[in-house]
Amino acid sequence: MNGSREIDIHVPVLARVEGEGALDLKIRDGHITQLQLRIFEPPRLFEKFLEGRDYHEVTDIVARICGICPVAYQMSASHAIESIFQAQPGPWVRAMRRLFYCGEWLESHALHIHLLAAPDFLGFNSAIEMAAQYPEEVKRGLRLQGLGNRILRTLGGRSVHPVGVRIGGFYHAPAAETMAALLAECRAALPEAEALVQWVATLQLPEDDQDFVSVALRHPDEYAFNEGRLVSSDGLDIAIDQYQHYFREFHAPHSTALHAHYYPQGDALDSQAEGQPYLVGPLARVNLNFAQLPQAVQDNLNRTGVTFPSRNMFHSALARAAEIHYVLLEAIGQLENYQPSDAPYVAVTPRAGLGFGCTEAPRGILWHRYEMDEQGRVCRAIITPPTSQNQARIEEDLRLSLENLGLDQHDEVLRLHGEKVIRNYDPCISCATHFLKLKVDRE
Repeated sequence: MNGSREIDIHVPVLARVEGEGALDLKIRDGHITQLQLRIFEPPRLFEKFLEGRDYHEVTDIVARICGICPVAYQMSASHAIESIFQAQPGPWVRAMRRLFYCGEWLESHALHIHLLAAPDFLGFNSAIEMAAQYPEEVKRGLRLQGLGNRILRTLGGRSVHPVGVRIGGFYHAPAAETMAALLAECRAALPEAEALVQWVATLQLPEDDQDFVSVALRHPDEYAFNEGRLVSSDGLDIAIDQYQHYFREFHAPHSTALHAHYYPQGDALDSQAEGQPYLVGPLARVNLNFAQLPQAVQDNLNRTGVTFPSRNMFHSALARAAEIHYVLLEAIGQLENYQPSDAPYVAVTPRAGLGFGCTEAPRGILWHRYEMDEQGRVCRAIITPPTSQNQARIEEDLRLSLENLGLDQHDEVLRLHGEKVIRNYDPCISCATHFLKLKVDRE
């Protein structure tokens, strides 16, 4: 090989991440010449499951796609189908959907920060091991996650795969007494959320400056959950129905998890055009929508000394903590103004048509597209989850981060750092896995 040094490394990764995977590296002359994050998840087929289903079945089916972020799937589907049926649920439903989303972000972010990410940054193999030295921090994470789950149960009937959502709104309106109790819990948790931001800032987050494009929803009047336009850090500003002109999913031959690329020129439908990785999720949201955060959250972040927009992917942990602070403030606002409704949903009339929905899952934008017939049955569905959108960015991050770390490190050091990089995205691998026949030539 003319004196060159070539190393093939196969390392299993993704402990503390839903799903299975392996990272294959080929290193030559101090550079990574091939990197493949391989995912082994089985076929999911949810988009095919939906075909032929009545519209009222959709929210219960898509909630099963992810056990951690079912609200995102239900909300994106609801918005898309309601746009086809020309339904206008009204301000009560809109407010409760934002509260519902607060519960999901709270439980998901609290779990990730305390049980998945913090052990990485503090040098522990697990949250159980970490709890021996940081018992109060782990308890805080469990308390915040539990509060998020209670919000989900209150509106959804249960915290995992909620069943309280229907097209047009919710099946029931919680009693005023129930919501008053939730309000008291949220107020009591607020100091912990404020302190969490400062605690995360004290963690030894790696310094790893990178150049990437952030993509998120933006709303002029609020920090976006359910509604808004798609914007990017390089100037994109489009309606959600234009998504497929600028973003395209594709099958990478080494993985059953879909990847996605961004096409700044709007030529994603041109099969010959070349796209690029992009970032969705909490860091992308804070990078793009810092000004939409309440002043209290902005001030809390400013006290950390970290400046946003940030080019350090490991500041995702700090962005998640800030979003926990935000959702508690948002939940308190919604609960303070709560009044039970005699009409927790609006009746809908099925129509044939094409509709789009895009909301912000904890891990980033979740885009849905539905074609319906005149009876309100699904003819075709496309669901693009945030983890598939981040897959290409994860691989790009791994390449840059591992080279910055130093490829002459021991394999175990590379493996541990690779896991840390991957977990930092909080990937939900199962959500991003679609049916794929693979023929892979392996060296």
